[in-house]
Amino acid sequence: MTTPSTPPSSDFLRSLFDLSGRVAVVTGGTGVLGSEMARGLARAGARVAVMGRRTTQAEGVAAVIVNAGGEAMALPADVLDARQLTDARSRLLDTWGRPDILINAAGGNMPAATIPDDRSIFDLDLGAFGQVLDLNLAGTVRPSMVFGEAMARPAAGETPRGCIVNVSSMTVERAVTRVVGYSAGKAAMENFTRWLAVELARKFGEGLRVNAIAPGFFIGEQNRALLTQPDGSLTARGQSIVAHTPAGRFGEAHELVSTLVWLCGPGASFINGIVVPIDGGFSAFSGV
Repeated sequence: MTTPSTPPSSDFLRSLFDLSGRVAVVTGGTGVLGSEMARGLARAGARVAVMGRRTTQAEGVAAVIVNAGGEAMALPADVLDARQLTDARSRLLDTWGRPDILINAAGGNMPAATIPDDRSIFDLDLGAFGQVLDLNLAGTVRPSMVFGEAMARPAAGETPRGCIVNVSSMTVERAVTRVVGYSAGKAAMENFTRWLAVELARKFGEGLRVNAIAPGFFIGEQNRALLTQPDGSLTARGQSIVAHTPAGRFGEAHELVSTLVWLCGPGASFINGIVVPIDGGFSAFSGV
């Protein structure tokens, strides 16, 4: 009797994480975290469409990927504009065909939707609250509808397949002071992640999966001034966050990539409807 051969470890790992030939769209692909995700997907073999409202920045991220030997294109669009998203989908289909991966990394906050220490909930600007809620919820729902439809309803003879990964936040599980609009938007988006995972799999087949990652605290364009001083030292809020993170530091953008590639790859074929924290232990720590 012969013993089944075991493939070399490198081949085995490649079979789990290889994204060669996959087409990925990254919304918010011009941001600190989104651009790192785009580069990581390209390093795993995917062809990456970098989406953002700023054409020049999207072209810059795509150029970095191409110069490193990957395949990328700028796909500028506003995630809240259905017409722009539909046009972007048409450009993608004409260039590379249907998407296999959608990363919803677009989102964010604005000062008027936060509660400073010297004010209370009763001072909240509901107009700004609605804008932030829209950006983080509708800014995930709309791309999921537009690009998800291309995954679920492919050309004749093709099987529905695709992977959507949304980007949640630590503000969902626990109350984080000040960021009321952002927290509500991400909480709603996280519920939508689970709902869409069930909806697509039940109606279009197991080849469609929807999951999310929940980054801990990473320094980006929008929170830099809240967490660090101009000289790079931590603000009081930054110090409090690090003190409640067992790893004792903020995350680095590249530390999101391995989980993202796993969720998008063959190794996660039976993973659907989950949210994976990448937070240095923040969500596990009681503070005591």
